[in-house]
Amino acid sequence: MAMAAFTVGCGMRILDPLLPMLAGEFGVGIGAVAPLIGGFAMAYGLGQIAAGPIGDSLGKMRVAAVAMALYAASLLGATLAPDLLALLVMRVLSGLFAAATIPLFMAHIGDSVAYEHRQATLGRFLTGMVMATLLAGPISGTVAEFSGWRASFLVLGGIGAVIAALFLLLLGPAWRQRGRGGAPALGGFIRLLQRPAGRKLMAVTALDGMLLFGGAVPFIASLLIERFGMSAATAGLTVAGFGLGAFVYTRAAGGLVKRLGERGMVLWGGVGLGAALTAMALAPHWSVVAFAQALLGLLFFMFHGVLQARATEALPEARGTAVACFAMALFLGQALGAVVFGTIISLAGFTPGFLLAAAGTIALAVLIRQRVLPPG
Repeated sequence: MAMAAFTVGCGMRILDPLLPMLAGEFGVGIGAVAPLIGGFAMAYGLGQIAAGPIGDSLGKMRVAAVAMALYAASLLGATLAPDLLALLVMRVLSGLFAAATIPLFMAHIGDSVAYEHRQATLGRFLTGMVMATLLAGPISGTVAEFSGWRASFLVLGGIGAVIAALFLLLLGPAWRQRGRGGAPALGGFIRLLQRPAGRKLMAVTALDGMLLFGGAVPFIASLLIERFGMSAATAGLTVAGFGLGAFVYTRAAGGLVKRLGERGMVLWGGVGLGAALTAMALAPHWSVVAFAQALLGLLFFMFHGVLQARATEALPEARGTAVACFAMALFLGQALGAVVFGTIISLAGFTPGFLLAAAGTIALAVLIRQRVLPPG
């Protein structure tokens, strides 16, 4: 599952260093190829509406294995795209198929692992996504530089196909076993939102997405470029330091949960995030941002990992639906945060935008600790 998560994570980030190359080949500006990134993200978010209920109905790992094979096929299909529109169609399909992988893997972990060990297991699973954050851009850029952008899709599609085949092999007879049966239903979303605990979890998840996924984090590279005159490549390498802290989390999650508990993880993760973002907002030198960025990876997953674990327990009878709803809330918050903080930064600068995100994250951590997580 971590290998599959790595492949999906690379699919999300594969185009980051390739946009200028694509713009040149198709004879358009950067703005015209940017939808190739947004199309994947939008399809991934909207795909959760179907992915969760279908996984609960037909079997989570069964559906995820098929989705992985279709995801690999869409990557390979991108290598044959004759024009920009065809490539956009392949990217949208990739996002839709990817939507039925990560959330269903997390739901399967929820079905298979006792809650006291779940966050540590989710941390090990997230190793794949973390490594994608570190390696997707450099690998894709290097492959494309020597062999063209189509080669990047070809390599990733080939890896995805191998992983899909491994899933089918490892599932064995379980491949023929269905889930709970029946037609996929959207009633699970309604049942989740009818529960006060479910509504609270989705609300704070959306705020998490707004303040971090769509708020400060996407603008760190821009801060480095505009404030300290870094090149895009150097800024990208500096931002990749996030993955170092995140990798530490994947190895230490179990011990952190035992030592701090979920309430402590959220509180100290949130306070640490606020401090790191404040340091970035006021940084007199790029090295301060680089150091804070590395810490950000650890602190972010301390904070966010608790919400992920809670999502796997929000609707035990339909975990696929619950985790899909969690992903939708996160993406909606991210979309709103990108607009809000992008506007603030463009009008007032990076310092007010990052300070606002810092204060909001600390306040959110206190809110989650008091209103979402039970004491003890």
